[in-house]
Amino acid sequence: MTTANRNEQLFERARKHIPGGVNSPVRAFGSVGGTPRFFTRGEGAYVWDADGKQYIDYVGSWGPLILGHAHPAVIEAVTRAAQLGLSFGAPTEAEIDLADLLCALLPSLEQVRLVSSGTEATMSAIRLARGFTGRDKLIKFEGCYHGHADSLLVKAGSGLLTFGNPSSAGVPAAVAADTIVLPYNDVAALEALFAEKGSEIAALIVEPVAGNMNLVQASPAFVAAMRKLTHDHGALLIYDEVMTGFRVGLQCAQGLHGITPDLTCLGKVIGGGMPLAAFGGRADIMNKLAPLGPVYQAGTLSGNPVAVAAGIATLGILSQPGFFEQLAERTQFLCDGLSNAAREAGVAFSTQAVGGMFGIYFSAHAPQSYAQVMASDREAFNRFFHAMLEQGVYLAPSAFEAGFVSMQHQMHDLEQTIATARRIFG
Repeated sequence: MTTANRNEQLFERARKHIPGGVNSPVRAFGSVGGTPRFFTRGEGAYVWDADGKQYIDYVGSWGPLILGHAHPAVIEAVTRAAQLGLSFGAPTEAEIDLADLLCALLPSLEQVRLVSSGTEATMSAIRLARGFTGRDKLIKFEGCYHGHADSLLVKAGSGLLTFGNPSSAGVPAAVAADTIVLPYNDVAALEALFAEKGSEIAALIVEPVAGNMNLVQASPAFVAAMRKLTHDHGALLIYDEVMTGFRVGLQCAQGLHGITPDLTCLGKVIGGGMPLAAFGGRADIMNKLAPLGPVYQAGTLSGNPVAVAAGIATLGILSQPGFFEQLAERTQFLCDGLSNAAREAGVAFSTQAVGGMFGIYFSAHAPQSYAQVMASDREAFNRFFHAMLEQGVYLAPSAFEAGFVSMQHQMHDLEQTIATARRIFG
């Protein structure tokens, strides 16, 4: 192969034996067009593609790499664990260490179970909620993504209080019928639903800071309503913090909100870049899991020792005093700089940031709902994405995904990104 077009050649080769040429759909650049980049290595805030081009990376493996790529302490921990064995399918002391650490950092966790992916965590938490309450109905919100389990691939029905419809082929209508989809940040719709069907609802699952319709923050009134209504009607509140967990603060989004959910799903950051996730919460709920209770959940690679080692090393570093204050300052600096550059050029553009997450929108105001996100200028985003990519800045290849800053992004990286955007805005 020649090096000049290696990304294109690899993509063509990938499509022969991998559906769409990718192992996760957003990687295909389907939303923005063009050829996806095949990366060969990462270091700190940077990645290099198959053509040898360097980029400032604001995807960070979709959030886990809060310490940047190939952090020395994480690499050392992984190497040490791998030398002792890659997998046992049996308990290890490190699993206990990680569980102890998660429960110490997050007051809502009395017990926790480790799994291998965010989808596994949310799917298991929902099954547990149904087993604990003896109810079937689930509430989710439009624009929130909780993995690709059948009951979660559901879109809104035609009416405010109608049950959902499958949003993917292969999802039985009967499964989707037990999921109710409501607008994000709509307190009135939530109150109306609980007034009508509160005794049938097992759980409400929510991204407390949505990151899969770009970044959208839950309003204080919405957060308070979710907690009160689930409590009053005997349903469980599940905070899906797979993305926000230890990314927006040391006590996650629930710490920022001052909320204690019944169950919490974690992933991404807790694995330090390795496949690792978890779900946990109140002990009386968690004790319904097998082998103690009737709710079955299992996984051959759950608590994988190499992934656990990466997670413990990562959490140890981000627990240091001042870590999240510095991360939030850097993220806000980037957002302010991009907003100022757009304003100077007269471009309708807005940003918002929470901890190490940020959103950019080609609209005058930061959105508060899925409908407002959909009203933004997606074609303008696509042009901006490709122009930034050409200049060596790698943003999420979709107008519907949040961005991520790591502690390895230095001021000169942020300033270079802002200067690049200023030139593009013109």
